[in-house]
Amino acid sequence: MEIPYIVTPRKDTGLFNSKIAIWLFLASEVMLFGGFFSAYIFLRLGADFPWPERTLPVLPGLINTFVLIGSSVTVVFAWAALKMRQWGKFQLYMSITIVCALVFMVLKGIEYNVKFHHQAVRLQDYAVVEGHLGYKMKDGVHPEHGEKPADDQFVKDAKGSKIEENVVNFEASEISFNTVRYHRPWVEALIARAAERNATVKLAAKLDLQTAPGEGVTFEAGTPLDLDLLDSIKKAHLAARENNGGIRTRNLREQWAKAHAANPGKRDWELVDQVVIDQAAIAASLMPEQSSVIFNVVSAVDFRFRPRDIREAPTSGELRDGTALKGKLLDSPMGFHYVDAIDFRHLVMKAEDKGITPEIAIENSWLLKENPELKEIWEKQQVALGQLAAELATHGRVPTDKDKYRIGWQEMAYYSETDIADVRITPRKFSMPKVKENLKEQFFGPDYDIRKFPHLSVPREQVQFASKFAPAWNTYYAVYFTMTGLHGLHVIGGALVLAYYLFFGKKMYLSNPEWLANRVEVGGLFWHFVDLVWIFLFPILYLM
Repeated sequence: MEIPYIVTPRKDTGLFNSKIAIWLFLASEVMLFGGFFSAYIFLRLGADFPWPERTLPVLPGLINTFVLIGSSVTVVFAWAALKMRQWGKFQLYMSITIVCALVFMVLKGIEYNVKFHHQAVRLQDYAVVEGHLGYKMKDGVHPEHGEKPADDQFVKDAKGSKIEENVVNFEASEISFNTVRYHRPWVEALIARAAERNATVKLAAKLDLQTAPGEGVTFEAGTPLDLDLLDSIKKAHLAARENNGGIRTRNLREQWAKAHAANPGKRDWELVDQVVIDQAAIAASLMPEQSSVIFNVVSAVDFRFRPRDIREAPTSGELRDGTALKGKLLDSPMGFHYVDAIDFRHLVMKAEDKGITPEIAIENSWLLKENPELKEIWEKQQVALGQLAAELATHGRVPTDKDKYRIGWQEMAYYSETDIADVRITPRKFSMPKVKENLKEQFFGPDYDIRKFPHLSVPREQVQFASKFAPAWNTYYAVYFTMTGLHGLHVIGGALVLAYYLFFGKKMYLSNPEWLANRVEVGGLFWHFVDLVWIFLFPILYLM
């Protein structure tokens, strides 16, 4: 049976099937993104932390806006070319549309990459430090500004990757593995680290395990740790657990049967308090379950862990897979090779809640008390702030909290290169003094090869929370990655459909040009919607 109105429109509505379908689909998309935009508004109005403002690079976002607007124009031209039966022009305009989509995604990928390599840390007093972590050097000394150490001067992990100065160093003398949940790559890393330190990890005590009733396996004390050993212990433990579970189930069924026989006519819920497993009757049949196994480290080794993988204490630690460590926590600072921003707005918010004067809270923060270089930069910022406040006062305005309590990377670079006596704001610009970004910095952030930023070592006990500029950092970035990521998927999906029409639409065109024109029109409607969503996303996320 032929389906009507695939190519020719209905006479009463003037619509063909796919156009009705795309409008229904776009209605659902409007509700989806409308929900996201509404959620963003409520989250921003109800935020209990200083909401990031104008933190995203404007130039790539602006370019992407014009790129999408231009692609919306070219997709219309491509449709018009089909209507005029000009296949060559259709190919040209549709190719431009797809190239625009590629440019958009490349710029978005650059933006994401910069975020995933930029570090932020919230200290215990709620001061925030942002910048770029250094990599561990074999001599333990940071390279000076402009120096580029040879690759062999860096400390590397087992895979040959450089190690960021954001690891928890724990000297372990005893390791207890969960026999079911141990993470194999971590076990391999522990073994490799012990071998690197000429130490051994050995079974602490003899293990006699049953693998089946009447059958067993023995592991002698001092057996070196390896994955085969843990796998064997895991297999024995799971066999014992399966056997014991079956025994308990059978005994429980027997108890239910006895309860029903002794209480005829009563329902299960009336007997539930009387039915319990007879532990004494099954004790002799149960097999021992080895839920954890202890290994001694001879001699003690300093293991390195990512902060998100370990919950540390002065004499113990626990990995996310349940592995427990005994020993001592070593010095584990976060090493910022470049501090390109500091932010006291959250600290001030917390101080005001306690009735503490913001200036006093900032002066007593660890960031300024223990770091003379940052304190000097803060003093320069106060000089510039006084000049800005005086200029704004002539216009009946006052500095914003961002002016007063945050030093961005442009300001940080300016203060790092300027003596306090030479600090000056630019008249009539009504903003704090800052360096002028070059074209590269407008896409990739601060250029550490030409900018000078202070170093900083943050003790582990001062770190409340640390993250790259990823969804985990705060609600703003969670919303940013969710909305722009979903929009990016729409761009990719729409570009794939349009590319299909470009590369595989010739047969449809030769069969019936109007058929392909209808499909391109439907694809163009979706593409216009993608463009419209970005026109809302750009000002909300980049400009406000």
